[in-house]
Amino acid sequence: MLLYIHGFNSSPQSDKAVQTAQYINQHYPHVDFHQPQLPSSPHTAMSLLCEITERAKQQGQTLRFIGSSLGGYFASYLTETYGGKAVLVNPAVKPFELFEEFIGPQYNPYTNEHYQVLPQHRQDVAHFDTQVIRHPDRFLVLLQTGDEVLDYRQALHKYHSCELHLEPNGDHSFVGYEQQLDKICNFIQL
Repeated sequence: MLLYIHGFNSSPQSDKAVQTAQYINQHYPHVDFHQPQLPSSPHTAMSLLCEITERAKQQGQTLRFIGSSLGGYFASYLTETYGGKAVLVNPAVKPFELFEEFIGPQYNPYTNEHYQVLPQHRQDVAHFDTQVIRHPDRFLVLLQTGDEVLDYRQALHKYHSCELHLEPNGDHSFVGYEQQLDKICNFIQL
């Protein structure tokens, strides 16, 4: 099973998500690939991700995750909790510390959804924090120093024992992501 987890205010229609789906479909059509649209509530989103993961684990499938931004934060929790391997792309490290600027009305341009980020969502997200990575061999972390949304140095610090791929410049979307897909698939052993 491969689960692609998009970030905050994103969707399976984002560039990275579409590129990933096309690559997997073309090169690994046999893989049980999931790319859900996450609900705007962090608790509900994680419930959906855990349900998909638990079902795959019960079926004896190897667990694999690709997570971008907030999706990388969620993928860390899933990998540390259930096992498997994960590739994190410009992952959020402490998203609960950034919540003040997002509380209130939000709009997801991919889904056309208007919704509210509530103060409770901060605690919901903090609940899934993996303060220490106990299994660094399970992670490949792709970072670009030009990330304008998240401080890449937080990820360097948290994932210092993991396999890291750090590129200068770029941005939060991870410029040239499609060129990393072969490396990503090799790491998660498709």
